[in-house]
Amino acid sequence: MPDPAVRPGDLLIRVAAAGLNRADLLQRVGHYPPPPGAPEWLGMEVSGTVVVGTPDVPPGTRAAALLAGGGYAELVAVPAELALVVPDALTDRDAAALPEALATVWSNFDAAHLDAGQTVLVRGGSGGVGSIAVQAAREHYRSRVLATAGGPERVERLRELGVDVALDHRADDLVEQVLAATDGRGVDVVLDVVGAAALADNLAMLADGGRLVVIGMQKGRRAELDLAALMNRRSSVIGTTLRSRAPADKARVMAGVREHLWPLVAAGRIRPIVHAAFPLAQAADAHRLLESGAVFGKVLLEP
Repeated sequence: MPDPAVRPGDLLIRVAAAGLNRADLLQRVGHYPPPPGAPEWLGMEVSGTVVVGTPDVPPGTRAAALLAGGGYAELVAVPAELALVVPDALTDRDAAALPEALATVWSNFDAAHLDAGQTVLVRGGSGGVGSIAVQAAREHYRSRVLATAGGPERVERLRELGVDVALDHRADDLVEQVLAATDGRGVDVVLDVVGAAALADNLAMLADGGRLVVIGMQKGRRAELDLAALMNRRSSVIGTTLRSRAPADKARVMAGVREHLWPLVAAGRIRPIVHAAFPLAQAADAHRLLESGAVFGKVLLEP
């Protein structure tokens, strides 16, 4: 492919690593086309070295960036406001695991109006987004954090990440366990990647005034909603996506990440969890691994 066109205000980044996301799997099979104007090839986050810069982000700067597409490449062009300057303590490879997850976490906790000290349940705490969400909830919001993963080993790894209550999502009594852990109150916010199959349980685990934020549909997109249960608890169901947002909205999200979460990354209080990295030529193998359900954290590609 030709080198990407660089518009005023863009950075041209030589890619050191690109992060994989479940949206890539959907796009590969034709279910998640890129936004208009984005490259047709996959990849929504990268890290690397700036080749063409701006006064604030000059050439030679190490940067990580959120993309609308095209990250599986040697070069990417991206608006400077969607990039983050990589701190010295963070490797280029690890930095690629962060832009999409941080932006997703920040935008969704913002949509849920998460307040300091509230209780959060992260469904899928072992994923690329989930492993960042549990850290951000603890470190920035000072939340009490509950999270789920599949199997004893993955549950133990959640505890190592600082999760207060780590639960196996395969348990038949997950709702009862969450209610017991919250003295029957339930949680203020559920961040969910499961989708339809988890809707009823998620609503049952919400406290009065609680908010369910759906960010994935790994187990279905349609479910029956008990409106009476929603109304009786004054609860809310919020659905969001990131990729299709207007550039100005993405820039606003990244500004929040830059101000509130990126300093925690620089301080080592939020750290990327990288499961594996593959050469770009082995992208198919990387996709198979992500599809397997065995990943804890992120999978990366290295050109």
